[in-house]
Amino acid sequence: QVQLQESGPGLVKPSQTLSLTCTVSGGSITTTNYYWSWIRQPPGKGLEYIGYITYSGSPYISPALKSRPSIPRDTSKNQFTLQLRTVTPEATALYYCARDTDRAAWANHDPSRFDYRGQGTQVTVSS
Repeated sequence: QVQLQESGPGLVKPSQTLSLTCTVSGGSITTTNYYWSWIRQPPGKGLEYIGYITYSGSPYISPALKSRPSIPRDTSKNQFTLQLRTVTPEATALYYCARDTDRAAWANHDPSRFDYRGQGTQVTVSS
């Protein structure tokens, strides 16, 4: 059974860097055709796709993001990370990591196509 678990600070000050880690168990992040994704839901809004890192280590960031986060990975720990620099209160949201097979959720912009998702972690950006 694949499980994803987000971890990171719940409160970040404006202009600081937000770093969230997703730890994957029950499967390898290097297995072919998996796209390890970050999505978020701001309060009162719909899901927003942030980006992913592929099984081969190639990152992709949604062009809709005004900021340019990075999504590195650590294959020795079977983890991938979301790094969002110079955050503003607009980054306040419930953040999820998720697994997408064959990029189905991204291609169809259908979050039900993520086959596994973490429980989510609330991040608040406030001074």
